[in-house]
Amino acid sequence: MSGNLFIVTAPSGAGKTTLVKMLLAGDDGMRLSVSHTTRAPRPGEADGREYHFVDAPAFLAMRARGEFLESAEVHGNWYGTSRRWIVEQMEAGQDILLEIDWQGAQQVRGLFEGSIGIFIMPPSVAELERRLLGRGHDSDEVIARRVAAARDEMRHVNEFDYVIINNTLPEAIADFQTLVRAVRLRTASQLDRHRALFSFLEQDR
Repeated sequence: MSGNLFIVTAPSGAGKTTLVKMLLAGDDGMRLSVSHTTRAPRPGEADGREYHFVDAPAFLAMRARGEFLESAEVHGNWYGTSRRWIVEQMEAGQDILLEIDWQGAQQVRGLFEGSIGIFIMPPSVAELERRLLGRGHDSDEVIARRVAAARDEMRHVNEFDYVIINNTLPEAIADFQTLVRAVRLRTASQLDRHRALFSFLEQDR
């Protein structure tokens, strides 16, 4: 039995982290892939929970050994996903949710046939800027860079299978949950997960 790999991408400020937390809180069948990063922890973040925090030399050494499924430099920091952990979890039938940028999504989707790409969009660029300002921990210069980067990231939306527009949180999480449920109900997934139920198909051959 093989699990599903859900790849979630969004520009900074679109609400991806909040939506992912809400999905995981209500879905025991989903596990989050915890990436490695060279950026410093933000207030409230813990090593091994939000990210595995490592310094740049350690990260680059892991990258050189081929330990990452994908890696990318974003806003001056490195991010990477453990190859072995993803493979082991999926082979055990576990659904995995992977939060990465569009560059990493391209790399992973090229390696995992059947992975599900999800792009989370803000309702507008103006609303995205308002949300970034509301965080209160970035300078105007940093926010301007993030908004410019978000515009570039959103140009890759058509590379993904599904788009969730995060206008209101209740509607966006409902869309997210519906999407995951629909993927699990695909014929191939149901045949794989419920082999005993469909055993008569083999007997009729």
